[in-house]
Amino acid sequence: MFNSGISRFKRHVGQLSLVLGLGIGVATQAAAQSSVMPPPPEIGAKGYMLLDLTTGQTLAEFNSRERLDPASLTKLMTAYMAFAALDSKQIRMDQQVPVSPYAWKAEGSRMFIEPNKPVTVEELLYGVIVQSGNDASRAIAELLAGDENNFATLMNQQAKRLSLTDTNFKNATGLPDPQHYTTARDLGILAKRIITDFPEYYKKMYSTKEYTYNGIRQPNRNRLLWIDPSVDGMKTGHTESAGYCLVSSANRTLPNGVDRRLLSVVLGTTSDQARTQESLKLMNYGYQMFETVKLYSAKQAISTSEVYKGQAKEVKLGVNKDLLINVPRGMAKQLKATVEKKGTLIAPIPAGTELGTLKLTLNGETIGTVPLLALSTIEEAGLFGRMVDSAKLWFEE
Repeated sequence: MFNSGISRFKRHVGQLSLVLGLGIGVATQAAAQSSVMPPPPEIGAKGYMLLDLTTGQTLAEFNSRERLDPASLTKLMTAYMAFAALDSKQIRMDQQVPVSPYAWKAEGSRMFIEPNKPVTVEELLYGVIVQSGNDASRAIAELLAGDENNFATLMNQQAKRLSLTDTNFKNATGLPDPQHYTTARDLGILAKRIITDFPEYYKKMYSTKEYTYNGIRQPNRNRLLWIDPSVDGMKTGHTESAGYCLVSSANRTLPNGVDRRLLSVVLGTTSDQARTQESLKLMNYGYQMFETVKLYSAKQAISTSEVYKGQAKEVKLGVNKDLLINVPRGMAKQLKATVEKKGTLIAPIPAGTELGTLKLTLNGETIGTVPLLALSTIEEAGLFGRMVDSAKLWFEE
């Protein structure tokens, strides 16, 4: 029984880490190897991931790289493609879109668009996001790519650009196909990019609790929007093969004034209620078991390094954005940061060059490293200055 518990702990504790694939810059060691990280709750899902988008840390994960059927979570990419087209002025929100028989006849969940009754891009997006309409998804696919097959090709091209390394789309809806799959990790990346790349669309649409089209009112299937006031999106999915899935995000203002956003990806639960409860368990774990510590401000000089052959004799080292990190609640005072510098530095040194590492330890155990960057450009000195420093370096060898 004891060994089984240890095994379960190692399976379910993810990383107190900044996942490079999510566009975040701190690398840390796996929490499964750590004795200081609180174990997450038992989650009844085929795969899951809990991310802190404020710090960039992965707080918990299980089977996060296993390829699974995403069902209607596919529509996150369908919406992303439409948002990108809106931003590039390829389409407009008020643009009228004709409805083809192919879109109209879509099986599964629908927003009930009709042939010969044009619908706007904005209405279709609400149909995709709130009502999970397969008909709306097909209509967007046809608008952007001519047909759904071409749109799937564009989706996969976009997936590569977003570094979704274990994802392949065959359609815009998420209807089952053996070659249609993704992972909890890739969905986390995609959901994060929707929130960060298109914040105005995310805020406007993903928190909408119900939407009426063609006289038919349908509620958002994301029950967390009613249960937790801090939850403001994102998307549900369900097919028999995929089970019940939910990507959700919440934003809470902490007592220290930090706005902390968590993102939960839960795949393959057994019911609508289960995906809601398992997601809520992950959210509560992330908010209750960790506290967010601000170590340094953006552009704050954390250390300095000597520079040879430069117009300045030293360069300041720091980070280009506020350095926030989550630690188990009550352990903030045990967090230590140690600077490890690179060897001899010779100008020119462009601003942003990585010149060292900030090693983070908690209770004596290394939990991560942060690159230290040159906060300013150090230009090369004149001929005489370079000759003097060359002599210094020669004598120091």
